[in-house]
Amino acid sequence: MTSTSPHVHRWRAFALLAVAYFMTIVDLTIVNVSLPTIGRALHFSETNLQWVATAYALTFGGFLLLGGRAADVLGRRRVLMVGLGLFTAASMACGVAHSDTLLIGSRAVQGLGAAIMLPAALSIVMNMFAEGAERNKALGIWGGLGAGGATAGMIVGGLLTRYAGWEYIFYLNVPIGVAALLLTPRIVPESRVTGVRRRFDAAGALTGTGGLVLLVDAISQAPQYGWGATRTVAMLAAAAALLAGFLAIESRAKDPVLPLSIFRLRTLAGANVAGLLLGGSFFAFIFVGTLYMQDVMRFSALQTGMAWLAASLTSVALAGVSQALVTRGGAKLVMVLGMTLIGAGVLWATQVPVHGRFVGNLLGPFAVAGAGTAFAFIPISIAALAGVDEERAGLASGLLNTSQQLGGAIGIAIASSVAASRTQALLHAGHSAPASLTGGFQDAFWVLGAIGLLAVPAIFVLVRRNELSDAVAKTTVREPRPALVAAG
Repeated sequence: MTSTSPHVHRWRAFALLAVAYFMTIVDLTIVNVSLPTIGRALHFSETNLQWVATAYALTFGGFLLLGGRAADVLGRRRVLMVGLGLFTAASMACGVAHSDTLLIGSRAVQGLGAAIMLPAALSIVMNMFAEGAERNKALGIWGGLGAGGATAGMIVGGLLTRYAGWEYIFYLNVPIGVAALLLTPRIVPESRVTGVRRRFDAAGALTGTGGLVLLVDAISQAPQYGWGATRTVAMLAAAAALLAGFLAIESRAKDPVLPLSIFRLRTLAGANVAGLLLGGSFFAFIFVGTLYMQDVMRFSALQTGMAWLAASLTSVALAGVSQALVTRGGAKLVMVLGMTLIGAGVLWATQVPVHGRFVGNLLGPFAVAGAGTAFAFIPISIAALAGVDEERAGLASGLLNTSQQLGGAIGIAIASSVAASRTQALLHAGHSAPASLTGGFQDAFWVLGAIGLLAVPAIFVLVRRNELSDAVAKTTVREPRPALVAAG
């Protein structure tokens, strides 16, 4: 049972919660266009640079489910403030970081703060508004802010990096976070689920996230140490042991952070596989595409941010078409169409040359992949809730966000490893630096395109039309998924 109290100023409270949400979404994308600048300033190695993006995504995705559980039983406003404080403090630490290690560590803490904050904020919104038109209006605004925040992050990141310095992409969060912390106790209502035990599966969250961190590290560092090196093999073995431990803990825990029984719903399992592969393809595509534009085409951070508008605007323009097709009962085929377009757009980018031009070489791939996100996010979101009862709807929604975030982190690690290996081989063969980098990015695009297309057979095998039809029939307004929301 959820404890609630009448809240006459709920739209004022919603505005504050929306600002907090907007801040976490902006921070997912704002760093992308600044990565080459940060890499040069803090002397990152080619393989370590990706950790600025993946450290945030791993802790964000790894602790989302635990954050949602904590909000329900400890009090959503209280947990929201803890997350806000952690996120704000970590943002300041990122801005003053003087080494790659400190920046990566601060980004990981920032992701943890977001994982604590975001489920609490959305739970408060759901609790303040009764089901119906008013809640649908609130969720529509919430989703629109997500899409806008993702795009704004790319542009604001470019502006700040060019005119103020990369540190200010993190300093931006500090005054906003402090103001939100001061206002939250005054205007945001407290609520919690009553009559439940205060038991947390910390062991499950730590082993699962720890295993994924080791896996990503092993993959990304393999080009430097070698795939057969003792370090790489040891890291992969440790990752496998932790992930096996995670599954064992979840199968026996009384209150697991991830009840494995939920995967008995085949359509839900298929949606999460598709979400994982979507993150592993499109979100990593943003990472690699950004590096290509800045390292090879010599785009500024601002030009790079503006270039990604092609994908974002295409996605927003086609979102209505996608929702109309899904409403007619064709969610499974729309999902297949979306993932096919994402895979095709990324594969199209494999033709990028050393002396590329945006209109001739990138506009088409960006637009096709962006169209794919419009046709993939909405049906995947619906499929992730197909057959789920109301008590586990929050778990199912959090699980999908986790799949997408972790998919992005793993995809970036794989892409970084592939690009670095190919670049080093071409450099040793005597090719120029731009040609070697381009060859590395081309190979990464081939792999990421294949990852996106892998979702198609998974959808056909796992997603059931009858479960999806029932879910679509029950769906009136869904929260739109931002096309660039988890770009790192």
